Amino acid sequence: MTATPKDYIHLHFLVLIWGFTAILGLLITIPAVEIVFYRTLISAAGLAVLMMILGLSFRIGRGEIIRLLLTGSLIAGHWILFFASARVSTASVCLAGMATTSFWTSLLEPMSTGEKIKWYEVMLGLVVIAGLYIIFHFEFDHAPGLIMALGSAFLAALFTVINKHLTVRHHHHTITFYEMAGAFVSIVLFLPLYQRYLAESGQIQLVMTSMDFVYILILALVCTVYAYSASIGIMKKISAFTVNLIVNLEPVYGIILAVIIFGDKEKMQPGFYIGAAVILASVLVHPILDRRYHRKYTSVDNLGL
Repeated sequence: MTATPKDYIHLHFLVLIWGFTAILGLLITIPAVEIVFYRTLISAAGLAVLMMILGLSFRIGRGEIIRLLLTGSLIAGHWILFFASARVSTASVCLAGMATTSFWTSLLEPMSTGEKIKWYEVMLGLVVIAGLYIIFHFEFDHAPGLIMALGSAFLAALFTVINKHLTVRHHHHTITFYEMAGAFVSIVLFLPLYQRYLAESGQIQLVMTSMDFVYILILALVCTVYAYSASIGIMKKISAFTVNLIVNLEPVYGIILAVIIFGDKEKMQPGFYIGAAVILASVLVHPILDRRYHRKYTSVDNLGL
């Protein structure tokens, strides 16, 4: 299938949606844990309905279900840290930290496959660290938010690496359904501990405003169910290299949207933008170097060397 300009525009639209999630987290008034509680519940329910409409089976074996449910708990942790990061700092700081996901993936993926860590990924990792140092230096007040975002990025990389091994065995809707169910169950199990030690005023805040409900529906059905499914369809037309390159623009779109929507609250010192630019540059350069690396070694293999 040949990609059309419409497909590329659609992919950029999906990336824009993903960049909007941190902003939704700030617009919703209930805390991060409660946001993830509702997001995972609605996403799991929506995917269950979608699977029934498509005639997909829920039967994949007990062992696989347990693996997916446990992976879902990582996703829950990722989202809680993501929204908490935006709350204690800003959406821009949160998205700058999330831009390190590719770096964490470059370290975790070789561990799961047994391959050697590539030299240029180590180099780009050092560049990312330099960018983080610049941000910490100029925006130290936002350090807790940035640390949470780095933790969220690490968990995102971890479950992405795990999912890579699962997608070859199961339909992507099936995987996402069980992971959302696992994320929801893990949140439910976490609630007593959360209420005792972490909840604001010692109370779980599940009562929403009407706008909270609208924003959470958008978060669950648009940003999770729709965007994920649509991205899988686009990957059938556009190369993985191009998809990864465009998806790396998510923090850029998110930071621009945050400044437009929240104005002065999202404006940082120039040092923040320098550090964020350094991180984003390394993220954008990574797929280019990766493609050249694989092309070089493919040519060597073809020569029988």
